[in-house]
Amino acid sequence: MVVTDDMQLPQQASPFDLKAYLRERQAQVEAALDRAVPLTYPETLYESMRYSLFAGGKRLRPILCLATCELAGGTIAMAMPTACALEMIHTMSLIHDDLPAMDNDDYRRGKLTNHKVFGEDIAILSGDALLTYAFEHIGLQTRDVPADRVLKVIVRLANAVGAAGLVGGQVVDLESEGKANLSLETLNFIHTHKTGALLEVSVVSGAILAGASEADVQRLSHYAQNIGLAFQIIDDILDITATQEELGKTAGKDLQAQKLTYPSLWGIDESRRQARQLIESAKAELAPFGEQAKPLLAIADFITARSH
Repeated sequence: MVVTDDMQLPQQASPFDLKAYLRERQAQVEAALDRAVPLTYPETLYESMRYSLFAGGKRLRPILCLATCELAGGTIAMAMPTACALEMIHTMSLIHDDLPAMDNDDYRRGKLTNHKVFGEDIAILSGDALLTYAFEHIGLQTRDVPADRVLKVIVRLANAVGAAGLVGGQVVDLESEGKANLSLETLNFIHTHKTGALLEVSVVSGAILAGASEADVQRLSHYAQNIGLAFQIIDDILDITATQEELGKTAGKDLQAQKLTYPSLWGIDESRRQARQLIESAKAELAPFGEQAKPLLAIADFITARSH
């Protein structure tokens, strides 16, 4: 076929620039967090909260919340208070996880852990403050969203963080240290609760705020469950293969604590294969959303490709 000036060639879909997308959304989240948690009296408490809140990190959970809200027809403004709350809660979990009574870690994201700088007492209290303020922030700052949706998000977030979610997973994780012959079922329970629950509610909450249908919420929930487990498998692999500089925290902690991990059950190669399979299953859940799902598809691939 000869192409003439008045004929139009079909346009190729432009590739999605994940780096630019993450950079833009990260800047928006950090500006909102800075406004949400100003330095005020008592300064020691707020300094501790801000120390860990702004210690780095990809802001993956708030970005997932913003992305699904937009996917479901909502706006960034509608979801930003919940996005900030998710990061506050995630930061609380890291502060408490690093304490001597838990993982006893000295470094997080390449910096001294909160209790190493402010003491264990202030670290515990700053985590408590971030956790409680997260719910207040959603309730007070969410605009142009029906109250029943906001309430649903608050309830689901509380469930994901409490005994039925993150806290329950942490308890089973602590109780499993040093025990031989633990099952894959136990390992999956730990990580679907300790890591996966907060990731799942990050995805689902954005969709709920935008008024997504129950069917779409279920699809996004399955997507999140799969990427959450893949995320943990890659974390377990990196604990073995990455350096402290790459991790930003002490390497080899799982081995020292005699923790059951996916590589200890399957080996590294099979663990990578399982992670890839989970990511493919996650991406399949997004098929009905078409072009709108590009950010979530790219984030799914990013999870298995990351090196820290």
